Amino acid sequence: MEITASMVKTLRETSGAGMMDCKKALAECNGDMEEAMNYLREKGIAKSAKKESRIAAEGLANIFVEGNKAVILEVNSETDFVSKNEEFVNMIKVIGTSLLKSDAKTLEEANEVETENGKISDYIISMVAKIGEKLSLRRFEIITKGDDEAFGEYLHMGGKIAVLTLVKGATSEIAKEVAMQSAAMKPLYLKVEDIPESVLENERKIQKELAINEGKPQDIAEKMVEGRIKKYYKEVCLLEQPFIKDGDVSVKDYVAKNGGEVLKMVRYEVGEGMEKRNDNFAEEVMSQVNGTK
Repeated sequence: MEITASMVKTLRETSGAGMMDCKKALAECNGDMEEAMNYLREKGIAKSAKKESRIAAEGLANIFVEGNKAVILEVNSETDFVSKNEEFVNMIKVIGTSLLKSDAKTLEEANEVETENGKISDYIISMVAKIGEKLSLRRFEIITKGDDEAFGEYLHMGGKIAVLTLVKGATSEIAKEVAMQSAAMKPLYLKVEDIPESVLENERKIQKELAINEGKPQDIAEKMVEGRIKKYYKEVCLLEQPFIKDGDVSVKDYVAKNGGEVLKMVRYEVGEGMEKRNDNFAEEVMSQVNGTK
């Protein structure tokens, strides 16, 4: 039977599921709308789709390493309560170890990666139906290293912050210390060259205005800007930051003294940049128990 666009549209509006899921369901059920709806519900797709408008800004980040390959990822849930759920933690492990075996570079590619429980996208949908909250793979990065390079891994607060570093010529212990520095000091960039010119220009403008507002003449204000920009570098660039264990040296110099060079830093803080839930979870649970939501 031919599956028309209007049929897909009708099922999509009824179920709240995605267009491709609706098309597949109709094809599997030979165009029968009721059977297609049952199909979506059985797969957990209809149920999970209704939660797409919900905010999932909690969750966990984690790091998995095997040989010369590592992956860092963030998986979100709606509540911190669920992020402590053993099934949720295991789901992240399954996703992480599966990504580690892949060459995925985008979220679209990642969602197609096979796990022991089907594709990652299908696995997440099934876990949404089981756990009852919106869940999502927000981001990930796969890094490979050479034999003369080392990974540094650090998880803070049980996975609320995860940092993965790559260091050349130094030990994994040094790489981990760099990761711990990143977790604590929250650098935005690895090195000065990574700062976009537009960001630098904006910072120069801000610092100049601040100096003028402090009563400095225009020419003096302009001279002060570069000094303040150097201070800005120490705040936002990992390599320029004073090393926590020895404030007299920068992170770059500390690693160099130990024969190394920092090549890469990936820092994930769960929910950063996302809108947070501001409702009361206990009230929501009670409303569901009372059938008001």
